[in-house]
Amino acid sequence: MIVNLFGRIGRSTLQMIAKLGDVTLLSSRSLAFAGKSPWQGEHYVRQIYALGVGSFVIIAITGAFTGMVLALQGYYTLAKFGSESLLGSAVALSIIRELGPVLGALMLIGRAGSSITAEIGIMRVTGQLDALEMMAVNPLARIVLPRIMATLIALPLLVTLFDLIGLAAGYVVGVDLLGVNAGAYVGETVAKVLPEDLYAGWVKAIAFGFIVGVICTYMGYRAEPTTEGVAKATTQAVVAGSISVLAVDYILTSFFL
Repeated sequence: MIVNLFGRIGRSTLQMIAKLGDVTLLSSRSLAFAGKSPWQGEHYVRQIYALGVGSFVIIAITGAFTGMVLALQGYYTLAKFGSESLLGSAVALSIIRELGPVLGALMLIGRAGSSITAEIGIMRVTGQLDALEMMAVNPLARIVLPRIMATLIALPLLVTLFDLIGLAAGYVVGVDLLGVNAGAYVGETVAKVLPEDLYAGWVKAIAFGFIVGVICTYMGYRAEPTTEGVAKATTQAVVAGSISVLAVDYILTSFFL
């Protein structure tokens, strides 16, 4: 029994290492086409538009409710210590450094990452990727690379909008609903939020965008050419992407503290 258990653990570990190596090779080969002709600028723009504009509504709604909830929870916590004036800085730092990048990435995975995996997987099922290769068009350059670059560019922009909407919603709840002094709210926010905090949030957004693009395109590209395989790959992309974002968030947070 113990031997079988260790055997299963060993096989799972080896499979995970092999898959990580395959992900690295596929993404590296795709990124190698970034500076080569023909340049895929049109496809970059189309993917950025599809991912960014298509995800704006869910990002805006999530950012607004995140800011409002933080203001409510933060107010009643700070009120116990008589520090309601610090509400603005507490909301701002929580959103900019942590919740904006993480929740923005998770929303992008659910809204756009799953569609990326399903789209590429369907291309595999219908033979479109093979057809591109027969026409001497590398599918890594035409299909995979534009989607990686799109998530890499779109997520920082979406996170910035998330932060702005969340801060505005927090201000409305804190000042207009809970009665915190507007000058104290804004003053503490400006005083406590430093350029390093903005830098930390943007670095996380860029890292998460790259992770989402790589994982979702890889799962779709390596999906089994069946409908069940595409469905399984889409589920795995959402799960693996979400876990990777949370794990990398912990690592990056430890560096920025």
